[in-house]
Order: sequence, then structure tokens, then C-alpha cells
Amino acid sequence: MNRDLYIDFAKGLATLSIIFIHTAFWSGQFYIPAEVRVFSLVFDVALFYALSGITSGSNIEKTFYRLLKLQIIYMIFVTFLFFLDYFFKVFGLTFFSLEWLQSFYSTFGSKYATTNISTIPQWENLGNWYLHQYTNADTFPVVMGSFWYLKVYYILTVFGVLILRFFPKHINWFIGLCISLTLIFNLFPAIYPSGQVGYVAFYMAIFLVANKMRGKKIPTKIIPVLYGIVATALIWMFWYYGSEIFFKINKNKFPPQTPYIIWSLFSLVTLFVFYNRLKITKENFVTYVGKNAIFFYFAQGLSSSLVYFLVVSLKENMPWWGLMILIYVINIILAFIISAGLKKIDDLGWKTLEFLRKKTAS
Repeated sequence: MNRDLYIDFAKGLATLSIIFIHTAFWSGQFYIPAEVRVFSLVFDVALFYALSGITSGSNIEKTFYRLLKLQIIYMIFVTFLFFLDYFFKVFGLTFFSLEWLQSFYSTFGSKYATTNISTIPQWENLGNWYLHQYTNADTFPVVMGSFWYLKVYYILTVFGVLILRFFPKHINWFIGLCISLTLIFNLFPAIYPSGQVGYVAFYMAIFLVANKMRGKKIPTKIIPVLYGIVATALIWMFWYYGSEIFFKINKNKFPPQTPYIIWSLFSLVTLFVFYNRLKITKENFVTYVGKNAIFFYFAQGLSSSLVYFLVVSLKENMPWWGLMILIYVINIILAFIISAGLKKIDDLGWKTLEFLRKKTAS
């Protein structure tokens, strides 16, 4: 069966959009206008859950193997990150000073300034990372700040494959349940549960709707209706909440609440409209990014942390829009280079695990 390059293309665009979001919301907080930062959220993380739904099936063994492989890749990455962060601190304390390190970390802003710099490795952080408790990585703060997606993805995929496997005739009921829970949580904010429940309720609905769309194409005559619904929802949102809600979209993302849910509808409708309609016949840079999305996702956390230092040195000497374009391009280039390195590290990690397996098997 030929690979659907549209899926890779969509994943690639979504990944490049995430890099832009993290360019705008992290180092961009120092110079990019709030309006532009909000607009960066038009194509956001909901696309990944939709694409996951389109590509997921009811094969539990295959799905669990894929999750296990992802967990091992993740553990190899955070182990590398842990030692990179630790050795940088040792380097700073050995050849410079504590004050120098504190000045270095202050580049990220007071919100991310570290308070515990030591030559003693904090092994509990590595253990927490393995178990998806994303305590901050001081040298690369964007990494753990973007990993909330991964925990939700694991939960969503496990429950999703169980629904697809054991309740294939009742998927619409589960979609209705997820939508109902999302509505209840948003109509009665006082009972909106903490933790992952709100995230999973909303994104599970997207996952299952996308799975129902698998192999199908939205009829042309329905497209204006869908965009009309999106436009109506946006108009209602600004009428009901007021124009100031525009600047609170990101705040309503964690967890997903009504304004952010409405804001994400445009990207989801666009994804489904072009699915099985836009034909990608040749591989290109965007499809390459899509095929290696997980490595780019890991890499952009490192690259989005590194560009802080360019922003600090250039923000007074360039117009904000020029600096934004420059930093975004550099961020993509850095993510490309780092992702290639991470693939090498991942390959070395798998070879090490295979070596240990052979040694311990006997």
C-alpha cells in the first residue's frame, strides 16, 4: 500500500506551525506583538490529534508497539537532554561562576530562571521525565514546556485504540459522550476537572471524528456550510466574550475551553476539506518534516531555547517583523540540524539497548 503523502505533508505543515508558535510565544514574548502571537495559534496541536485519528486502526498490538517504541525514543532523548543540561552547568561552574550561569539563565526571563544550580546531578528529574512529569530543563526551558502534548497523546491513543477495537459500532456514541463532557465542562466551569480529563474529552472527540473520516472526502457542496459554521462560531465568540477574548486564546488552551475550541475549528475543517482532495505526488521538505515529525518536535524545543540569545542581541536593532522572520527561519534550520543529530543519537541508543539485550539474554 502506497504511503499517503498528504498525511506527511499535513504533519509537516503542523510541525512547522508548532515551531512558529514556539518562536512567537517563547522568545517572541520580548518583541512580537500580542496580535501576531495569537494568530500563530490558527494551526495548532489539535491537527496532530486529528491526523493520529486518521492513521489509527483497531490493531492493539501494533498500536501498543508503536507507543512502546515512542516511549523508548522519548527516554533516549530526555536522557541525552539530562546530561546536556547537567554538563553545561558543570562547565559553567568550573570555568566561569555561579553568577555567570544565573546571568545566562536570566536570558529566558524571570519566569524560567533556575534557583538550584549544582554540580550534583538531580537524578529525580530524569526519573520524573521518564514518567512524564515534565519538571523544567533549565538550559532548554521550551522542551518541557511543549511536552504536555505527549502525555495527552499516550492517554488518547490507548483509549482510542480500545474504543476502535472493542466498540467499532458505537464510535458515534463515544464522540457524543466526549462532546457532551466538553460542553458540560465549559457550561459549568466550576466543575471543570483538573489533570488530563478536559484535554482527553475534547481531543478524543477530534481523534474519533478523524477516524470516521478515514478514506472519505467531504462533498464539495458541504464545504461552504462548514466554513459558514466556523465563521458563525467565531462571530458569536467575539459577540459573547467581547473583543478582548482574542488576547486570551492561549490562556483558554490549557485546558481547552470554548474560545480555544472555536478558534481551532478553522484548522480542523481545512485539514478535512483537503484530505483526499489535495494530492501530494512527490516528496519534498515538508513531507520530510512530516515523516520525521517526532524528531522535529523534540528538536524544536532545543532550537526554540537557543534562539533566545539571538533575540536578546538583535531585538533593538531590527523591526519586529524582520526579526520574527529571521528567527523563525533560523529556528527551522536549527531544528533540522538538531533533528538529524537526534536521529543519530536515537540509532545509537537502540544499538546500545540491543547490545545489552544480547548480553543479558544469556
